[in-house]
Amino acid sequence: QAFFCLLFCIPRGSSCPPSCQCTERAGAKAVLCSSRHLEEIPKDIPRDVVFLKLDANSITKIPSNAFRHLSHLEEIDLSRNAIEKIEGAAFKGVAAGLRTLDLSSNRIRSIPKEALLALHAKLRLANNPWHCECALQEVLWEARLDPDSVQDITCHTAPREEYVGKPLLQVLDAGVNFCSVRQRTMDVAMFITMFGWFAMVVVYVICYVRHNQEGARRRGDHLKSLPSKPAHAE
Repeated sequence: QAFFCLLFCIPRGSSCPPSCQCTERAGAKAVLCSSRHLEEIPKDIPRDVVFLKLDANSITKIPSNAFRHLSHLEEIDLSRNAIEKIEGAAFKGVAAGLRTLDLSSNRIRSIPKEALLALHAKLRLANNPWHCECALQEVLWEARLDPDSVQDITCHTAPREEYVGKPLLQVLDAGVNFCSVRQRTMDVAMFITMFGWFAMVVVYVICYVRHNQEGARRRGDHLKSLPSKPAHAE
């Protein structure tokens, strides 16, 4: 009877990953996995976790649906990892309830805007080797960034050398609009494509007309070379 009680009476989701420590903070479950040499997000995190600390590890990627089963999550700390890639649906399932997301001090150069713009959480994105582009600009404009760390979002690379090493906010305040640059590039590419198609049509029409003229000339020469019919005597 005691065995069956242990098997069925323990609430689901109450287990703790072997590399982590599970505690209670203000009546809410916290899973502490800091500095555990983790290379990926643990698969067996309790479903009722509210605070999740995964900082100071070697995690390189946040895949789609990484936290989908953790519907009670309010805070995620992924700072000081080696994260390079974040998929568009990485935070699907936790976007509504998440209050804080720390991605600072990683190796993130770019991020799909759909991964963050659906969040209502306060974001920390500082100290990453960001490539300043339209998607990052849209995140800065529309997401809820931590005001204490927004100045540390710096352009590690950029379309122009003069922006490198400067805080993104400073570059935008100077009147730079990365999205308009991209739009101009797209407009130029579309113009070149349309011009190419137009040139092809013109060349085709010229060739067609010349071909018809040449055919008509050959038929005329052929007719001229035929012997004329003798006139009938009266």
